[in-house]
Amino acid sequence: MEESMMLGVEGIKKSILHGGISEKPKFVTGTKVTFHFRTQLCNDERTVIDDSKKAGMPMEMVIGNMFKLDVWETLLMSMHIGEVAEFWCDVIHTGMYPIVAKSLRRIAAGKDPVDWHIHTCGMANMFAYHSLGYDDLDELQKEPQPLYFVMELLKVQQPSEYDRESWALNDEERLKAVPVLHGQGNKLFKQGRYEDATLKYKEAIMCIKNVQTKEKAWEAPWLRLEKMANTLTLNYCQCLLRMEEYYEVIEHTTDIINQHPGAMKAFYLRGKAHMEVWNEAEARDDFIRVLDLDPGMKKTIKKELAVLKMRMELKNEEDRLKYKGMFAKMAREQGSLELENPDQEISEQTSPEQETTQEKQSPEEAPLEKTGEEQTNSPQTSPEQITSAQEVTQEVVSQEETSTALSSSDHEIPEQSATQNVTPEQTTIEEATPEQLEAVQTFLEQSASEDITPEPTCPEQADQDLITSEQMTPAEMTPENTSQ
Repeated sequence: MEESMMLGVEGIKKSILHGGISEKPKFVTGTKVTFHFRTQLCNDERTVIDDSKKAGMPMEMVIGNMFKLDVWETLLMSMHIGEVAEFWCDVIHTGMYPIVAKSLRRIAAGKDPVDWHIHTCGMANMFAYHSLGYDDLDELQKEPQPLYFVMELLKVQQPSEYDRESWALNDEERLKAVPVLHGQGNKLFKQGRYEDATLKYKEAIMCIKNVQTKEKAWEAPWLRLEKMANTLTLNYCQCLLRMEEYYEVIEHTTDIINQHPGAMKAFYLRGKAHMEVWNEAEARDDFIRVLDLDPGMKKTIKKELAVLKMRMELKNEEDRLKYKGMFAKMAREQGSLELENPDQEISEQTSPEQETTQEKQSPEEAPLEKTGEEQTNSPQTSPEQITSAQEVTQEVVSQEETSTALSSSDHEIPEQSATQNVTPEQTTIEEATPEQLEAVQTFLEQSASEDITPEPTCPEQADQDLITSEQMTPAEMTPENTSQ
């Protein structure tokens, strides 16, 4: 690593980090150099402010074009192609770096590097708003300090080896290019090629702004360039109107009006843009302002106001029909909901009656009550309806067999149920005469003694047999010929 004070240049130290190749190239006015750079603060952390490699694009500069940070020309002209060197530069060389860095950052972000649409030079913009839009650059602007620049020289091209673009021209060449670009833009506009025309107008504006930054704000040379830039900007806005970029037109014309409140054409173009985006009040105010500035525009403004009135009436009618249809649709939907709601209310009102009916006729109670009514309305059983002793005996035996099957499955029935479950057959028997009951009981006892019945295995089974016999249904006790 080589470190030395550069001869004939005060406040610069150079350290070669990587040697270059071949001999030192020839640098003349118009030579184009391509390089990477990294800017660092002179603190312990060596904080990086900008890095072209991280931005993804190298820097290009033309020697002799009065670059704002002219110390960079001095640094690059001391290097070989492929060389990487670190330069320490004192504060006397770094005062303009914040303004240069702002433009470089805007280029990396794909924006206009000279903020041409604000219509002020870099210095005037800085004093007007007291900010460059970046906190670190604002801090460096307030308190200038030495900086480190790490440079890598990539390519050197002589003036005859590349096509010079407007940014690569010197100030005299830029000013000569402006009317040419202006004329080309006008021709493209007449041909209806509005997008191509905008490119020509914008290139001409950038040429003017590059020259204007070197002039003192608001003095005669600066104002002359400002007037040229405003004319080109308004032509640019006319193209944007045809391209239906109305809000961008409002932005650019407003910038001009803020700087130059007497710019009649700016008010006129802004009024037309407001009319296109339905800003009736703003458009009317701008057109009236045009009349104040130029009474000769009375006929044109009268026509524009008539068009504005017609357009607003049509839009209001469209809005009325649109909202009318919307409200009608909402009314229909509301009506359909109201038609559905009464059915729901009726169903809710009838639901208590249904619940009452369900309470009266539950799945368990309803059949019992109906059976009781049928038994109450049916004729009483008489002794003549009891058939032969064999049929009765068979029924008793079948009941006892059923009791035995229930006992074998360990099915226990509470004793309390014997008194609760009173069948209609019991009621029928109780209604018979004592003589009839005594005769039937005697016959049943004789029949039971003759038949062989299984012995109960436990007292509960005996009670179960009794319950089973008492719970016999009328269909089991009534002979088949009874219904005849």
